[in-house]
Amino acid sequence: MHKREKFVDNQFTWPICKKLLFLILEDKVSDLFVCELVWERLFYTKELPVNDSVPSALTPTYWSEKFVKAPQIISERIASVHLTRSIPKEHKQGLKNFLNFKGYKINELYPRRTRRATAVNWLIYWAIENNCFSNDNDVIPSPSSPPINPAKGHFGDPEIK
Repeated sequence: MHKREKFVDNQFTWPICKKLLFLILEDKVSDLFVCELVWERLFYTKELPVNDSVPSALTPTYWSEKFVKAPQIISERIASVHLTRSIPKEHKQGLKNFLNFKGYKINELYPRRTRRATAVNWLIYWAIENNCFSNDNDVIPSPSSPPINPAKGHFGDPEIK
């Protein structure tokens, strides 16, 4: 089965485009939103009525065995570590090479921000591997203001562990 064929029955809420990736890096979308982008691409699906995301038949075994519910990629260190490990070596520099992202300043470094950068790098890798980058930078969520306390995140974001 070709990778692209996997996506026939899967509609992603938001296409991956450069503008969306910068909204994540600039902290203008919630941590939960970032997680949902990753979960969809790992093929976790909503289980109602509990509203948890669980693995589907398309979820990579590595993830479905380790995380029986979609993990909080930003708030849980172990989930972020696994996301980092799942990026092949040749894609580790996606932020720099694809987005020309220079990184954060020292006073801007918080676990949340570095984990968001990891999520963006993984989304870049995923979109390149699956030929799913969108050139339509108009299909993005409405940006919010960065959180007042960048160490804590947006209202409603899970607590950082």
